[in-house]
Amino acid sequence: MLLVLEGVAKSFSAGRHRITVLAGVDLTVGEGEVVALVGASGAGKTTLMHIVAGLVAADAGWAFFAGRPLRLRETRSGREGMALVFQDPYAALSPHLKVGSIVAEPLVIRGERARKALALAAEALEAVGLCPAQEYLNRYSPQLSGGQRQRVALARALVTRPLLLLADEPTSMLDVSVGVEILNLLRRLAEGGTAILLTAHDIAAAGYVADRLAVMAEGRIVEEGPPARLFAAPSCPATEELLKAAL
Repeated sequence: MLLVLEGVAKSFSAGRHRITVLAGVDLTVGEGEVVALVGASGAGKTTLMHIVAGLVAADAGWAFFAGRPLRLRETRSGREGMALVFQDPYAALSPHLKVGSIVAEPLVIRGERARKALALAAEALEAVGLCPAQEYLNRYSPQLSGGQRQRVALARALVTRPLLLLADEPTSMLDVSVGVEILNLLRRLAEGGTAILLTAHDIAAAGYVADRLAVMAEGRIVEEGPPARLFAAPSCPATEELLKAAL
């Protein structure tokens, strides 16, 4: 398995009380597999995603990524093979940088020469369907539609060729038709070998793209399996509620 999580726990302070957000989560993601964390708001899926990305520290648990122990703390250490795409494509991109600079930035940070980084950025833009790339490299994000912005965000994440792409609600702020285009793009990326862990509150959309659904409720994974099986015979109330909401 590419990613292995076991017993991941997290709570936050709320006045004099502690609120448990994750109550011991076990999860795996295989190479080239798409796994979707689905659940209602407050189920803990985004917190789990942020722990994997190193944006939030876990209270307990252990993990392995690409065959090595992964520290579950706020750190980039060990996450060089991961890339994160945030939920809001409007807030994720700087309005003051050209698209070429936005996509090339991760490579420049790693020491790649500017000309080579820009060439690789153009390849990444082509890979996410922004063709020809030369028409987009010199644009600014306010000149792009929501769907184009999300594609730029994906290109920026993919330019370093990550083993695992983390996508937090990647279609929730997009129109339905544009969201389907992004889901199709994620499916093609997985078919090319990129593993994807995504979060979603819409179980139907998640089932469209995922190989496996992990239903979260009250900080736990309460049901897990292929979309077809969960849709046909859900075994827990949380899954049933998500299916009802998707009708």
